[in-house]
Amino acid sequence: MQVLSTHIATAREIEINGCRVPTGFNKRSVSGPVEAHALGPLGDEQADLSVHGGLGKAVYAYPIEHYPFWQTVRAQARVAEWNDPLPHGFMGEDLTIRGLLENQVCIGDVLRFANCELAVSGPRFPDLKFNAVMGFNQAAKLMAANAWCGFYLAVRVPGTVEAGETFELIHGPREVGITELFRSQLAGQKN
Repeated sequence: MQVLSTHIATAREIEINGCRVPTGFNKRSVSGPVEAHALGPLGDEQADLSVHGGLGKAVYAYPIEHYPFWQTVRAQARVAEWNDPLPHGFMGEDLTIRGLLENQVCIGDVLRFANCELAVSGPRFPDLKFNAVMGFNQAAKLMAANAWCGFYLAVRVPGTVEAGETFELIHGPREVGITELFRSQLAGQKN
């Protein structure tokens, strides 16, 4: 398991249905080590702290394994940049990772790095900003259908994380999986 790239954002506004909406979705890659503090990567801004950031949602990880799917559906939707490869961080993640998917982790599992530990704390739920960034209105529904939500991490032991670094997965009590939690909470929202 490996971190392919690290990202931070400066909050900005985007237009959605004629309204200006703040977002921290516009992640840019960082070279060198990134400090992971209790509230997230140093220099990263979240625009809506009611749903992103804070102690339980300090770091967002997204598997690179899902990127080819998103590239394909953007091409099918004929999004303006549909032919350009999606850059790492496009999904709004702080860490683009390889080798660990949502159905392999549970709440409380720990990603142990050389000098940092991050604990799996929950799935990310797509919203209208996700549709806007992806460039088509069915993006959130596709994420929900596939449960390819990525996962939030709490900073258990502050330290640094760097692109290219490998990490170890330490299983917690294995009570609630990210995929199951994501699907059950979505089902609860529909009722």
